Formats: sequence, structure tokens, C-alpha cells
Amino acid sequence: MDLLMALAATPTPSPSPAAGGGFDLLGTILWPLKWLVELVLVAWHWLFSAMGMPPADGLTWVLSIIGLVIVVRSAMIPLFVRQIKSQRKMMEIAPELRKVQEKYKGKRDQLSREAMSRETMALYKKHGTTPVSSCLPLLVQMPVFFALYSVLNDVAKHAVAGVGGVGLLNAELTQEFYNAKLFGVASLHETLIQAFQTQNTPAIIILITLVVLMIASQFFTQLQIISKNLSPEAKTGQAYQMQRIMLFILPLGFIFSGVFFPLGVVIYWFISNLWTMGQQFLVIREMPTPGSEAAKEREERLARKGKAIDASGKVVPMEKYLAEQQRLYEEAERAKAAAPKRQQPVSKQRAKKQSQKSPQQGQSGGSGSAGGASAPGQPGGSSTAS
Repeated sequence: MDLLMALAATPTPSPSPAAGGGFDLLGTILWPLKWLVELVLVAWHWLFSAMGMPPADGLTWVLSIIGLVIVVRSAMIPLFVRQIKSQRKMMEIAPELRKVQEKYKGKRDQLSREAMSRETMALYKKHGTTPVSSCLPLLVQMPVFFALYSVLNDVAKHAVAGVGGVGLLNAELTQEFYNAKLFGVASLHETLIQAFQTQNTPAIIILITLVVLMIASQFFTQLQIISKNLSPEAKTGQAYQMQRIMLFILPLGFIFSGVFFPLGVVIYWFISNLWTMGQQFLVIREMPTPGSEAAKEREERLARKGKAIDASGKVVPMEKYLAEQQRLYEEAERAKAAAPKRQQPVSKQRAKKQSQKSPQQGQSGGSGSAGGASAPGQPGGSSTAS
């Protein structure tokens, strides 16, 4: 009931002036997302409060942020599945892409670059994939991330002004959120810089710990991809080298975010990283890239259970798999036997020698026949004479 009343009192977006005057374009663009973020936060907060948790307690709001992660990442599962399929297709067409690149290697003129771009885009269109498809979950999540950052960043200003947010986060809930502290020592809107300025040692320890865990989870997620879920062919291209470089560069960005982002945003990003790490682990274990180390490990696990993967990619009993392999082998042998035999190419000089040799063999064969016929005639003639 409280949610319905708050929903009815939700203000409509208005082009508010920016701090320096003028139209706040970013605030207007983020307004719908901020409204949704507040809706999810307040809904989870209401649920945990109804379960008996203190409404103003920091842990209640932290669990609400975790609930926001669950909602956002669950909604992105279809995009994640599409990302996996796109990555597989990109790996499949990698040899064809290399052929196109080799074809125009060293050609720097405008026409060659345009032709290479056209052939590359035609290849993507043919297989129904693009490099951007593998980045969809991140691209979709970033606006939600910035909306959450904006909501938490506005909590302090709104609490002082005695107003609420853009949606269900009314003035009372905003004040509760502002006063809430994790473990009673760290405010959810507090940044690491603010914690150092106020010499809040417990908050500094909590924030640094979360930043380290956030960097470690991101590093491990990327490491398991490039170490276990890439085929040998994929490890020879430039994309693999870029992934290895990004493996060590990305943590620098998280250090920056850990310093300037509020505690609530750091918690959101860390929990989201844990979700990604678990999701990636399941994908690598159950749907590994063909030819990768993870695929070999899966085949070994299935073999120990008496199972294998058939030609269509389904898990079947070992007996059925062996029967299929035998059938495929027999079909290949029949096709090989039915195929016309290829004549070995002969050089001109050797062909000339063979043509000269054939008449000589024919003449020698004719002489032999004549000699053979006269030999028996001699005894017969002698016998007649006698």
C-alpha cells in the first residue's frame, strides 16, 4: 500500500537547470533510469523491512542494493546468451577475417581500406554477428550504474534540503538512506576521499577492502576466459594480445572508481562482479569454446561418466557416440572409394619418353609372337618331311 501511495505521488520529469545555469541534459536523460533504480531499491527495502529488519539500518539498504544487482543482471541474461553466441561466431569466422586482413596487408590506399571494410562487414552480416554484440551486457549495465551513482550522489543534497528523489525514494526514505551506516560506521554515500578527510578509519578499511575484492574478482573473471576458454587459434591473433593487456589495465580503472565512487556504488559493482564471475564459471564449465582447455576438461569429465558429445553438440551415452563415430567413418570410406581416382601429374619430358617407349614395346611384342609361331612349326615341318 505504501508503494502504491508513493507511486501516485511520483513527480514528473522537468528540465531542471544545471548547477551553472542552463539545461541539465544528463539529468534529463538519466531521469527514467533513476526512477527505475529508486523503484527497485524501495521495493527491496520494503520487503526487508516487512521481514523485520530495521528500516534505517545500513545492512537493510545494502541488501536492497544487492537486490538491485539481482534484478538488473537477471534482466540481462538474454543479452548474455546473445553475447556468448556472438563470441562463438566471432571465433568461427576468425580464420576468414585473417584471410581478408592478409589480402590487404601492406595496402594503405583509400580504395584498399574501403574494400577491406566492405568485405569485413559482409562477413559479419553473413554470420549474423558484430564485435559490438560481445559488449552488449556492459553497454546496457553502464547507464544503470551511472543512474545508481546519481541517486546515491543526490542523497546527501536531498537529505539536507529535506526533499526526496525523482521517484519512490521520498523525503523520509532519503533521510533514512542518508543516516544509514554499514556496521554502524560507514555511510553508503561516503567516498574513500571523504573517509580520509574525516579520518573515518573503519570506513577507510571497508572501502579499501571492497576495492581490492572488486579488482580481484574482475581480474579473475578475465583471467579464466583467456586462460581456459580460448582455442589455440584464438591465442595467436591480435585480439588475444589485447585481452592480455586489458587484463592488467582494467584494474587501474577500478582503483579510480574505488576512490571517487560512494560506498553504495562500490558494493553494487563488487556484487555485480561476483555475479559475472559465477556466470562465467558456469558457461566455461558447461558451454566451453570448442578446442579450448575447458572443452578438453569437459570431455574428460563426461568420459568418466560414460558419456560424450556427439556431432550435433549433445551429450549422449558413450555407446551411442562410438556407434555414430563408426557410422561416420564408414560413410567417409564409402565416399572415398566412390570418388574418382586422381591421376598423378606427369612432366612433359617423362610423357614424351613414355610415348616413345610404347611403340617399341609393341614391336618387340610382335616379333616375339612371330618367333613363337615359327618355333613350333619347325618340328611339325620336320615330321612331315620324314
